[in-house]
Amino acid sequence: MTKKASIGVTGLAVMGRNLARNLARHGHTVALHNRSGERTRELVERFGSEGEFVPAYSAQEFVDALERPRQIVIMVKAGAPTDAVIEEFAPLLERGDVIVDAGNAHFADTRRREAALRERGLHFVGTGVSGGEEGALHGPSIMPGGSAESYASLGPLLEDIAAKVDGTPCCAHIGPDGAGHFVKMVHNGIEYADMQLIAESFDLLRGALGLEPAQIADVFRTWNTGRLDSYLIEITAEVLAHTDAATGKPFVDVVADAAEQKGTGRWTVQIGLDLGIPISGIAEATFARSLSGHTGLRAATRGLAGPERTPLTGAAAERFADDVEQALYASKVVAYAQGFNQIQAGSAEYDWNIDLGAVASLWRGGCIIRAKFLDDIRAAYEAEPALPTLLTSGDFRKAVEDAQDAWRSVVSTAVRLGIPTPGFSTALAYYDALRADRLPAALVQGQRDYFGAHTYRRVDREGVFHTEWATEARAERPA
Repeated sequence: MTKKASIGVTGLAVMGRNLARNLARHGHTVALHNRSGERTRELVERFGSEGEFVPAYSAQEFVDALERPRQIVIMVKAGAPTDAVIEEFAPLLERGDVIVDAGNAHFADTRRREAALRERGLHFVGTGVSGGEEGALHGPSIMPGGSAESYASLGPLLEDIAAKVDGTPCCAHIGPDGAGHFVKMVHNGIEYADMQLIAESFDLLRGALGLEPAQIADVFRTWNTGRLDSYLIEITAEVLAHTDAATGKPFVDVVADAAEQKGTGRWTVQIGLDLGIPISGIAEATFARSLSGHTGLRAATRGLAGPERTPLTGAAAERFADDVEQALYASKVVAYAQGFNQIQAGSAEYDWNIDLGAVASLWRGGCIIRAKFLDDIRAAYEAEPALPTLLTSGDFRKAVEDAQDAWRSVVSTAVRLGIPTPGFSTALAYYDALRADRLPAALVQGQRDYFGAHTYRRVDREGVFHTEWATEARAERPA
């Protein structure tokens, strides 16, 4: 009799295949299924020596190969394809079985699917998986949502294959229904901001100092030995040091400067607006990618006047790279602070009770934004779970305050030389807005009351008021 599998994976493109191999390498018997049977056969032929696989070539055969409670991981495209696979397998399952969506689904879809399958007695676990194809194979960061009951059986398998930092798995139960995919969405939004800030640092070092990509790679390697130690800084140095074999030019100079995106950054910004959370750093990074892709608009405006980019000299040049490092660190703190505020708001809105310290912990390894300072973020939220923002946490507050002179200098230099820094500039504006005693929003409220009778509140007494702007006396009355 064929041994029953403890878990199954359907959808054997690169991510699904590598996740299945990861499970098998950790001693789990894995059932395999794909719409095209050829991929199933190929996986067994190429990687069958890595562990125990049970190939299946029909939905019923796949389900029959699994031990109870059955646990099926779906690795297909988000949207309609995911719904189609769910509808293919759900009728074949029994109460208590678990369907895991490990793709980049929108959390609202996950909430809908979880509620519908719960009515049928099935568990649905929307699970964020970060780390790309290498992470899926060697240890990703895993963010599962769903019921606590489903995590009791599924969790040990996921923790087994997740990345480990100091012996702790980068996997934890995030919360009910769509919580896992929500956290993964925000992870990707922070990733957008982080990448934009790093790209701006490169542009500044080249535009203001005249450094070549290989020289800038050395700067990033130095940064990666300090507080900026992270996967993204590490790979940035590798990309900048790479030479294109066909032309002999720096690789970065032969790549089209139009960044693409798969949509999770847009989702993060849209949901930030829905929740009323100012995630301006993530928004600017998303818009920067969008602007880069408008090649026709950029070509039409290429001749617009701007300042000469004369490289810095003397003392200003000597300290500029250090100033950029400080500006980058401070701006990164702002981006992460905004992302964690969004998770905080989503948790409150949907009653998820997400542990922010645990989120920071599971992002320390496996995922794209893994970085040394995530351990400091974890410690900050463990010390103060209701922390209003990372910017008020002791060490982060001091680091950003210490960096602000360099930060302001970098932004002013960028403006003077005409180097676009939407990430750095927006992060600094957010910081200044938070610390301001008064914001010009008072004038905005006056304008809104003038043209639309939208009312306003006062600082000196309670209540809601409206001014009769059309009358000569402009009398104020309670609204």
